Amino acid sequence: MATDIGIDLGSSKTVIFSGSKIVLELPSFVTVDNDTWEPVYFGEKAKQTRGRTPETLTCVAPIVHGMIADYYIAESMLKNYMAKAFGNRILRPKIMATLPAGLTELQHHSLSNVVESAGGRNISVIESPLAIACGLGLDFSTPKGTMIVDIGAGTTDIAVISMGGISTYISSRTASNDFDAQIAKYIRREYNIEVGNLTAESIKKQIGTLYPGEVEVAMVVKGRNVFTGLPESFEISAGEVAEAIKDIADTICNEIRAVFSKTDPDMVSDIKNDGVYIAGGGILLSGFDRYISEFLDTKVNVIDDPVHSVVKGASEALKHPEMLKNVSYQLRSIKELEID
Repeated sequence: MATDIGIDLGSSKTVIFSGSKIVLELPSFVTVDNDTWEPVYFGEKAKQTRGRTPETLTCVAPIVHGMIADYYIAESMLKNYMAKAFGNRILRPKIMATLPAGLTELQHHSLSNVVESAGGRNISVIESPLAIACGLGLDFSTPKGTMIVDIGAGTTDIAVISMGGISTYISSRTASNDFDAQIAKYIRREYNIEVGNLTAESIKKQIGTLYPGEVEVAMVVKGRNVFTGLPESFEISAGEVAEAIKDIADTICNEIRAVFSKTDPDMVSDIKNDGVYIAGGGILLSGFDRYISEFLDTKVNVIDDPVHSVVKGASEALKHPEMLKNVSYQLRSIKELEID
C-alpha cells in the first residue's frame, strides 16, 4: 500500500516515485474530444497524436513551463496516472509534489488542489532545486553556497542553495523543448521543409550534439515541402543540428551566469570549489555538460540519473522533513512541511 509518494508533474512527462522506485513515468499529454473536452487518450498514446489528430480531437499539454495551463485536464491526467500506478492500493498517502522556483502562492495552491483532487492527502509542494539538493544529501545547516541547475523540458531552474533555502534563483522559460523548436526552424529555413514536434525531438535525441565529431553523423528525415505541400525526404547532419541549437545553449549558459552575478562573492567561491550540479533531461544532450563547463569556466557535476533527480529528491524531503526545518529562509514552496 502506497503511503509516501513523490510526484514530478513536468511539462514533458509526469513521474511518480514510491517505495524507493519509479512506479510511473508517462508523457504529460492528453488527447481530448473537441466537443465535450473529455479525455480520450493519456500519456504515450496521446503524445503520438500531436499533429496527427482529426478535427474532432485535440492533443493538449496541461503543463506548460512547469505550470498548470489547463486545470481540468491536469486533474484528469493525474487521476488516470495515480490509478495506473496504484489502483486501489492507495490510502491517504503523504505526497510531495515539485514545481519550478519562484511561482506565486496561487500557482502553489493550484498544484496542491490538482494533486488532492487526484486522490492525494497531506500534500506538500517543493521547488525543484531544493528537491534536488535534498536528493544530493546536502548539509542544510551550513552557510555554504551550492548551485543547482535543473534543465527540464519547459523550464530551466537555476538556484543557489544555502542554509537550507534558496538564496538566489532564476526560473527561465528557455529549456530543452526549445532545442526541438530551433531544429524545426532551422530545417524550414535551410531546406524549406516543415517537420513536426515529434520529428524534431527525434533528431535531437538521435544526432543532437554541441560537439560534432570528425566523422560526420547524419540521418534521413521526412517532412512537408512548404512550397509544394508534398512529402519530401532530406538528410540532416549533427553539425547542422549543433548550429541550430547553439543559441539556445548560449541562452541557458547566460542565465546561469546571471545567477552568478547576483550571488554573494563568498558563495560564488564555494560554487567554484565544488562545481555546479546539473540535473534534468536537457543535460542528456550530447556535449552539453562540457559546453556549460567551458562557457562558465567552472566544473560541472552531472547528477546521477538526472531525469529522475527531482522526483527522487522530493521523496527524500518527504521522508526527512527535518532537512528543511528551522532555517532562516521561509520556504515559499512548502505550505506545511510537518505532515500529519
